[in-house]
Amino acid sequence: MKLAIRSSIVVLAGISLIACGEGPTSTGAALGKKIAFLVPDARTDRFDSKDRPFFETKVVSLCSTCEVIYGNANQDTALQQKQAESALAGGARAIVLDPVDRQAASAIVAKAAKRGVPVIAYDRLIVNADNLRYFVGFDSGAIGAIQATSLLKRVSSVTTPTIVMINGDPDDPDATAMKKSAHDVLDGKVKIAVEFDVASWTTDSAKDLTKAVAALNNKVDGVYAANDALANGAIAALKDAKVKPLPAVTGGDAQLDAVQRIVAGEQYMTVYKGIKEEAEAAAQLAYQLAYGVPVPASATNGRTVNNGARDVPALLIPPVEVTRKTLVSTVLADGYWRRSDICTGQYIQACRSAGIG
Repeated sequence: MKLAIRSSIVVLAGISLIACGEGPTSTGAALGKKIAFLVPDARTDRFDSKDRPFFETKVVSLCSTCEVIYGNANQDTALQQKQAESALAGGARAIVLDPVDRQAASAIVAKAAKRGVPVIAYDRLIVNADNLRYFVGFDSGAIGAIQATSLLKRVSSVTTPTIVMINGDPDDPDATAMKKSAHDVLDGKVKIAVEFDVASWTTDSAKDLTKAVAALNNKVDGVYAANDALANGAIAALKDAKVKPLPAVTGGDAQLDAVQRIVAGEQYMTVYKGIKEEAEAAAQLAYQLAYGVPVPASATNGRTVNNGARDVPALLIPPVEVTRKTLVSTVLADGYWRRSDICTGQYIQACRSAGIG
């Protein structure tokens, strides 16, 4: 049975409200509660085109009279603070928050706690927040291990592979966890010729720093890049340095341009994080907290993540390796990307060669 959203979208000061159609409740015609879903940016279309509809659809399926308050902060910390304050003033009974600034977001958690409103950190952990109720996201350590294991498998034919390591922002706890788990896999099995961390995970910084590989006289067997933006910068730098053939380059996030590079044979792999599963898990949890429904212990299986203030119960979604051979069974099978998204322009022939055109 299809559930209809009865009201139009109202956008005000960066926040939109989606009101669900009224339905029967145990107390008659009372409207459902409000749940806020606040995300950090619109630099890619991920949040607006994927997380948001997945989250809203799940909430509607659980509560046809509930209202979702959505805000995209466009990478503006102050705007996200205002969106959170507006959501609280508007009666939100639970907040799902992907922070622009992990530290600054602790103030949102504190304000919400004073009103008795639970906050769930989404996708990125909010640090130093005593009252953070849950974290819903991915196991960063598992991502680093998947990337490193995949790279090691690809370069296994070389006796002592030489690699470059491009880690994420050293101030990002996720990057730190990924770096540690990657080293746990790689140390003692490869020669790390160059390693560096990239502040803010920027493509341009990765490109500039990767120019160091030119000094290696093209003897690079693999590049550990912690996400797809860093992989993009690394591949651009390798091309500029006339490194041929391109070494195996890892990545993460399954961004469209990365998937296209994988199809074209320029990037070896990425890591797919099931956003639908993540968004739906967060929506389910927010609904339970808003209505005071007990959260079963099986939701977290005792898993926690430490945010600097406490061990926060965590719903961790398992990440998945994506290579040219597994594109169909992962990002295509889940509808994360469509063939028509991937197989455009210069990638049409590569898609045919990969069997997905």
